[in-house]
Amino acid sequence: MRLNDIGQQLRAYRMESGLRADEIAARLGVSRAALYRYEKGEVIKLDTVQRLAELLKISPLALLGVGVEYYTRLTGYLERIRQIEESADQILHLSGPFHYLMTSDNFDTIYAEALNELVAQAGDDRAALRAQSDQVLNLMAERRRSFQNRRPNIVAIIAAEAIDQYIRRPPSTRFTASPRLRRRMLDASVTELMTIADLMEAEPIGFQFGLLTNEVPITNFTVLRSRERAQIAINPFRSDAHPTQVGCVMITSAEEAIGAHQRVAEVCWRDALKGSAGAQKLRALVKVASDAESAIA
Repeated sequence: MRLNDIGQQLRAYRMESGLRADEIAARLGVSRAALYRYEKGEVIKLDTVQRLAELLKISPLALLGVGVEYYTRLTGYLERIRQIEESADQILHLSGPFHYLMTSDNFDTIYAEALNELVAQAGDDRAALRAQSDQVLNLMAERRRSFQNRRPNIVAIIAAEAIDQYIRRPPSTRFTASPRLRRRMLDASVTELMTIADLMEAEPIGFQFGLLTNEVPITNFTVLRSRERAQIAINPFRSDAHPTQVGCVMITSAEEAIGAHQRVAEVCWRDALKGSAGAQKLRALVKVASDAESAIA
């Protein structure tokens, strides 16, 4: 276990807790600067690890990176996946309509507009929701910058069922969206998926896409590989999730977990449509779903 790994997980679990750095430092009896030094990978005593684990309501082993990591808040997950993506050379994503790193800058723009409308309607919780929204948007921006600098290879297996659900079953942000924003969100979703269809057809270096049209796995997962290790994230959050939404993300580097999910991905890849055939089918699915949604929007 490297000190840098402990520091990264400490930062992710701090964000998961919802506590500010100065709050944790005060309860721990250290300065905020000392806490930030721990997060940067400086030497930390085992008794401090124990006290931090108790404060963050996790086991010391989790903070040391032993076993499975669990995150129930979007911010904790986004920070941890950002850290892992920074060293990833290959990303294998299965089941969702797309992986966030495949999206355009316009996705972030529309998502920010949706969060702004939510904050405006939040009443007494407005300040807290604004803080959470800003944190989520900042983490997403950091992920995008890291991806653009590193450009890891991405293999994405997209489920036809997920595409239909994404367009026709709106996320929580759309339930209170204005008609204008709802239309913009629909258009943005269609644009992102059509861009994937273009990439699927062009087959550029660094991207591989497959479209599943038959029965699909019941979980979403992402395998991230670097030269040093592989990790898997089993994640319920959508790319446009509400900042206060809760779920249970599991992240592990256990070989048996990675091997089992890799075998599932290999079966799905074998059965998936690829290239021009996949692109044509994807465009047809998007058109049917968007036409149906437009009729009721």
